[in-house]
Amino acid sequence: MTAGPVPGGSGEPPAADRAGQPAVGRGGRWRDQAVALGWLVVAWLLLWGDVSWGNLLTGLVVGAAVLFFFPLPSVTFGGRLRPGPLLVLAGTFVAELISASVHVAAVALRPGYRPRGGIIAVPLRVRTDLNLALTAEVISLVPGTLILDVDRARGVLYVHVLDVRGPEDLTGSRDRVLAVERRIVRAVGSPTEVRRLDLEPVERRNHP
Repeated sequence: MTAGPVPGGSGEPPAADRAGQPAVGRGGRWRDQAVALGWLVVAWLLLWGDVSWGNLLTGLVVGAAVLFFFPLPSVTFGGRLRPGPLLVLAGTFVAELISASVHVAAVALRPGYRPRGGIIAVPLRVRTDLNLALTAEVISLVPGTLILDVDRARGVLYVHVLDVRGPEDLTGSRDRVLAVERRIVRAVGSPTEVRRLDLEPVERRNHP
């Protein structure tokens, strides 16, 4: 635990930490813990593929245990919930889940076909811990893509992609990751984060 700046001293201002994320009060921490628990429960239900009272209660217990025994760095939610973009995010996720499942099934059932995989590095435009976590979670839940590593300092996701036949497949996969980030930020991000979506990723500027 790091001590905060002493009033009147020369410490860093309490409005932001070194990662550029706002400081969180006691009430904010409880709110962030509740948001994290909610996402853990959603992930649990998606992994089981069945929404029931038993799975819901088990997910709450498992999520609470994870947050208690394996505490993560404080993730601050400074955005706002937007119902329209949230519906777009949910609907697009379901459509991509179905499409990717059909594609992976077709690859698995194709006689004699050995798919090639690839690994891409995707720098995100909004580098908060919450956006990194949500984007990585959504990408990993879609069949055919898997998060291998996260560079928290640089805001980069390293993604394994199934069935790569050429450079255009890697480019398309990178575009899909950035599209997922865009939908998440538009659904739950702050106005500043939404404006940041218009900034071109560093990787694209260096590799036209």
